[in-house]
Parts: sequence; structure tokens; C-alpha cells
Amino acid sequence: MRIEILCTGDEILTGKTVNTNYGHIARRLVEVDLGVHWGTTVGDDRPALLTAFRQAAARAEVVIVNGGLGPTVDDLSQEVAAEAAGVPLVLHEPWLARMEAFYAKRNRPMPPNNRKQAMLPDGAEFIDNPIGTACGFAVTIDGARFYFTPGVPREMRRMLDEQIIPRLLAKEGRARVTRLKRFHSFGIGESRADDMLAGIEAMAPANAVKLGFQAHYPQLETKLAARAADTAGLEAILAPMEAEVRRRLGNFIVAEDDQTLEGVVLEALGSGTLAVAETLTGGGIAARLVQGPGAETRFRRGVVARDLAQLGAACGVAVAVITPEAAAQVAAGLRESSGASHALAVLVALEEGNDAGGRICLGVADATGTVSREARLIGNRDWVRLGAAELGLDVLRRRLLGLPVEERVDFERR
Repeated sequence: MRIEILCTGDEILTGKTVNTNYGHIARRLVEVDLGVHWGTTVGDDRPALLTAFRQAAARAEVVIVNGGLGPTVDDLSQEVAAEAAGVPLVLHEPWLARMEAFYAKRNRPMPPNNRKQAMLPDGAEFIDNPIGTACGFAVTIDGARFYFTPGVPREMRRMLDEQIIPRLLAKEGRARVTRLKRFHSFGIGESRADDMLAGIEAMAPANAVKLGFQAHYPQLETKLAARAADTAGLEAILAPMEAEVRRRLGNFIVAEDDQTLEGVVLEALGSGTLAVAETLTGGGIAARLVQGPGAETRFRRGVVARDLAQLGAACGVAVAVITPEAAAQVAAGLRESSGASHALAVLVALEEGNDAGGRICLGVADATGTVSREARLIGNRDWVRLGAAELGLDVLRRRLLGLPVEERVDFERR
């Protein structure tokens, strides 16, 4: 199947907005073995968009259009799609009612220009958007099937996974049910993970599951892209493979699917509370924690200072040198002064020289005492900062779950 991805918007064309949507759509198509043959970017210009639609229809069997479904004058996808297909725009009454209910639930009147989002090419196939006001649709233009998706990433991603990919697989007469299982790990690189999971695809029928990796320091995402004829078959294929990934990657897995490391930490706290002291990270750890569900009752205090003496004083202890013992002292002092059940201290000393790395000293205090951990991370200032925050949260996760905190990671200087 020849597939083209066509992204619209002046902000995308001019580089003001990085086009992450294209990358996501392309990766998902490849993961289900559909592939991509062309990628096009067009601005908010009616003649240019019409030309792009017709050119795409001449070379592709399927075109996935992203963007241009909003309520403003520069959102042109519905109008140009109707012109290219040679049909008028008609009001989709059920979607208009959905939008009106969406605004009514929020005690707000629907702006008149939102009505535009319910205008679809006559005869178009409606594609639902359960989390936004821009519905998708499909229409045939010069023999090619066009699927239109909203530019909002989370809306596009859900529509792609739940509705468009199953349609494309059915069009090819292949399995209709797909799932992308994701494991987020910290401490192992892509090559090591690949080695640890060698041969795992053989656990599934041929071409039923594809193993993939996506590195975004400091984490690595390991993906199992699976497809089957039905949900039961999908579960039967994935369940043993998921268990094997967990067994092989072990303690390095910090979260799964839509979970985050900080979310796992907050959940593991249970009814406990947490305080955090950090240097160099600029409050990055606290900023991640306060966004998680349950943070309003579990996160007690964050202390941020570049100067170690000032940080110690704020936590009720006197420390002058960054050491594991100092990190444990700061954590214990912060736990006592904040009244939190748990405290984390992350102390960072940058090494001299470009890309020289940094020395990280971590301390965790709880009702049973304190633990500390020292690591020398490689990389530049930003890598050390990101790595220190991740390592701190991971050590806390391990302490909360009863896992070893001293397990070395690939990013440490030997």
C-alpha cells in the first residue's frame, strides 16, 4: 500500500513549530508494517493545498492529512478536501450537537466559528474524536483515500491508533486489532536493551509482533507493536512477551505505557508524603512530581539551592562538601523539618572541562533510616542535570519498592 503523510500549517512549513506529528504517524505506520512512501508539508494556502491533494492522490493509495481542522479562517482542510473531491460541504448534525454539549458541560457558549468544524465534504466517512472538537473524516479524491486528522497531538494519536490504522489493516485484508505496548527504562542504552531482548520476537507467530526502541535520554522506550485478528488473540500473543520483557529488563523498567517515573513514585508512596532537596537540577524533580496524580496530598516540600551550605541550612543540617554521607544528612534533616514520611536529596558537583560529567550524590530518608548512592555521570551540563534528576527519582522508586539502589547504569563513568 502506497501511503503519503501530508501535514498542513504555516507554523509547520516555516519551522516555528517542530513537526513531531509527522514523526509519530510515520513510526506508528512502520510499527504495524504499513510503511510510508512520501511526506509533504504545505502551508495554509488554498491553491497550494489543493495542488498538494491532487498530487498526493496521483501517486498514493492512502493519504493521511494532519492539521487544518480547527475553527479559524486559516484552517482549510475540510473546504479544500470538498473542492478536490468535487462535492459540497454539508453540516454533520451529530457532531455539531457533540460540540454544543462539550461547551455546555463547561458552562460556556460555543463560539459561532466552531460550527465550521462540523462542516464535512458530502458523503465523507465520519471519524470520531472523543477528546476534542475537531472530528476526523475520510473522503476519496481521484481514487485515493484521504484520512483527515486534527493537529493536536493527543487527539491525532488516539484517532490514528483506534480508527485509522485498523481501517488501513482491514483495507489490506490483514489483522484488524493492534496494540503498542511500551516499557520505559532508565539505566540501559539501546544496544544493551537490544542484546538483553535478543530472540524475543520468536515467542510470537511470524510477523505478529515487532520489537522496537526509541531513545530519549535519560530514558529508553522499548516497544512491542502487535497485531491479531481479535482482542483475545492479541492478549494471547502479548501476555507472555510482556512478562518476558519484564523478566529480562528487570529493575531497569521504571514505568509502562502512559505511566511516568514520577507517577510511579507517587503511587508507591501510598499514604506517605515526600520532600525533595536538589542542586543543579533547578527544581526539575519537584516540577515533575507536582504534576502527577496524588501530588496535592503526597508532595510536602521542595528545597532548591545552588549553594550546598544554603541547601543544608534550609534542611536544618550543616554540610560543606558533596558526599554520599552529606546527601543522607540532608535527606534526614529535610524529612524531620518538613514532617514528610520520605525525603530525597540530590547533590550535584560538575567536573571541570567540557563534557566532563558530574558527580551525583543521592540520599533517601524514611522511617527505617537512610540510604545513599553515588554516581559519576558522563556528558555535558544538560546531560548531567537530566541524568541526576532521573537517577534521583529512580533511587527513590527503588527504595519505595524494595529494590536494590546500587545497581549501576550505563551512563556512569567506570
